[in-house]
Amino acid sequence: MAGRIPQQFIDDLVSRVDIVDLIDGCVPLRKAGRDYAACCPFHEEKTPSFTVSRDKQFYHCFGCGAHGTAIGFLMAYEHLEFVEAINDLANRLGLDVPHEARAAEAPHHNLYEVLGHAADFFRRQLKDHSQAKRAVDYLKHRGLTGDIAAQFGIGYAPPGWDNLIKELGASGIPREELAHAGLIVEREDNKYYDRFRDRIMFPIRDTRGRVIGFGGRVLGEDTPKYLNSPETPLFHKGRELYGLYEACQATRRLDRLIVVEGYMDVVALAQFGISHAVATLGTATTKEHVEQLFRKTAEVVFCFDGDRAGREAAWRALENSLPAAREGRQTRFMFLPDGDDPDTLIRRDGKKKFEIRCAESVSLSAFFYESLCQQADTTSIDGRARLVELARPLLNKIPNGIFQHMMVEQLAELARTDADTVKRLVPGGAKAHPPAAATAIPGIRGTTRPSPVRAAIGCLLHQPSLALTVGSPVRLTSLEFPGVKLLVQMIELIQEQPHLNGAALLEHWRDSDDGRQLTKLARAPNLVPEAGLSAEFTGAIARLDDARKRQRFAELTSKVLLTSEEKIEIRRLHAEIGNHPG
Repeated sequence: MAGRIPQQFIDDLVSRVDIVDLIDGCVPLRKAGRDYAACCPFHEEKTPSFTVSRDKQFYHCFGCGAHGTAIGFLMAYEHLEFVEAINDLANRLGLDVPHEARAAEAPHHNLYEVLGHAADFFRRQLKDHSQAKRAVDYLKHRGLTGDIAAQFGIGYAPPGWDNLIKELGASGIPREELAHAGLIVEREDNKYYDRFRDRIMFPIRDTRGRVIGFGGRVLGEDTPKYLNSPETPLFHKGRELYGLYEACQATRRLDRLIVVEGYMDVVALAQFGISHAVATLGTATTKEHVEQLFRKTAEVVFCFDGDRAGREAAWRALENSLPAAREGRQTRFMFLPDGDDPDTLIRRDGKKKFEIRCAESVSLSAFFYESLCQQADTTSIDGRARLVELARPLLNKIPNGIFQHMMVEQLAELARTDADTVKRLVPGGAKAHPPAAATAIPGIRGTTRPSPVRAAIGCLLHQPSLALTVGSPVRLTSLEFPGVKLLVQMIELIQEQPHLNGAALLEHWRDSDDGRQLTKLARAPNLVPEAGLSAEFTGAIARLDDARKRQRFAELTSKVLLTSEEKIEIRRLHAEIGNHPG
C-alpha cells in the first residue's frame, strides 16, 4: 500500500488549480460582479445561487449550502474519494503524485485502515465461514441479491469471542487500537473480546466512502437486536447517516433523500430501485443530520411509522429541521400504514406506488400546524392565543426569509388575526447567512466589530500574501486569545510557502476543527473591499501587538520584585501603551 501523499504537494497542487476553469468545464459559469454564478449542480433551482470566487478559490451555494475548494468540488460532483480527487487534479496538470515512504515497522495504524481491514474480514466470513449460511438465508429471505449485498459491503461476524482479535492481531494491529476503533471490548481483567458476534454486519461509511463504524443485526437470541459501534474519534452517531455514501455513488444529482429508521430499510429500498434512502443510526434526527442531508439535496422526506411513537419522532425531526428550513429547500413527512415498514411496503406496492407516496407526503408546514392545532382549540379566542404562543418560539428558529414570512402569515390566518400583529411577536429568526463579523473562529464569539484574530485570519484567507508583511508571528504566541495559535500557524505556513492561496489554506486544515471554522469564514460575504484588506490586516495585527504589550505590562506590574531589565521593559511598555491608549 502506498504511503500518504505529502501535505506540501497537496498545498502546492491546490494553489496551481484555477477553480473557475475547473468548475466551468462541468457547469457553465457566467460572470457576476467579481465572482461567477450558475444554477447549482447539487440541487434543482431556477435562479442561480451557486457562486465561485476566483479570489478565494472557493465555491458556495446559498441555496443548499454546498461549498468547498477544487478538491471538494471533484469529490462532490464526481463522487470521488479524497485521494482520487488529488490524483484527478494532478493528472489535469500533468503531475505525478508522490507518496511518502512507509516506516518499516509503523507503531500506529490509521483507524480508517483498521476499520477497513475489519470490513474486509466480515465480508469474507459471509462467503466462507461455515456458520454464515444462516446469515445468507436471512438476507435471501429479505429479498436481497448478492449484488446489493456487495454494493453495501454487507458481511458477517461469526460466533466466538476472539475471531476478529486473532485475524487482525495476526496483521500486527495491537488490541488497544482495535478497542480504540470500537471493534473489541476490554474486560475488567484487562483482556479483550470481539464486540460483534454472530451478527450480520453493515459497514457505515463517511461521505468519502471510508468505513467509520459498523451496525450489527443479531441472528441468534442475543440482545440488542441491532448493535452499533460506540462513539470513537471517527464515529459520531449524531452526525452520520447510513447509506449516504451509497446514495451519492448511485446518483450524481440527488433530487430527494428519504430518511428511514434502519439498515435493512435502506438496503431493501435499494434492492427495489430506490437508491436515495438513508438511515439515522439508532438515534433521533439531529440538526447535524439535517444539515448533512441538505448539503446533498434540496428535498428531504422523513419516513416514520404512523403510530404515536412515529409521530413523536417525526416532530423531533421537524424541530431540528427548522433552523435549516428556507426557500429552495423542502422537508416532508411520510407516515407508514400500521404494521408496515419501508421494506414490507415496497415489496407489496412496488417502486412506483412508493414514489407516489413520497411525492404526496405531508409538507413541513402542514405537519407543523396540524400538530399544533391539535394542542389548541382554534374555535375559541383562548385557544387561538395558545396556538400563537406554541408556534412563536418555533417560528423564531426558522431563518429570516420568504419561508418564515409565509409561515407567520399562515399562523395569522389560523389565529384569525392580522399578520402584522403576529410578525411583531416573531421579531427575528435564525440568520440564514450570518455576516462575517458573526462567524466564529475557535472560541471567539462574533460581535459588530470582529476580534483582531478573526479579522486577521479572514484577511489571510482572501489575500495570503499579507502574511509576508508582519515579520515573525512568534511574538503573538504569548497572547491568551482564542484562535491565536491558528493565526500564528497560518502566518508561518504562508511565510514558508508564499505561493499558497486561500484554498490551499483550507485544504491544509481539512477535517479538523480549525478547518471547519476556516470554511465558515470562507463562506461568509466579504465585508472589507479588496483595496482595504491590507489596512484591515495591518490594523488587526497592530491591535494584537497592543494587546500583547498590555498583557506583558500587567504581568510585570503584578510582580513584587523586578530585575533591572524588567524595570527598563516596564518603562518602555508604559511609554508605548501611553501613546496608544486603545
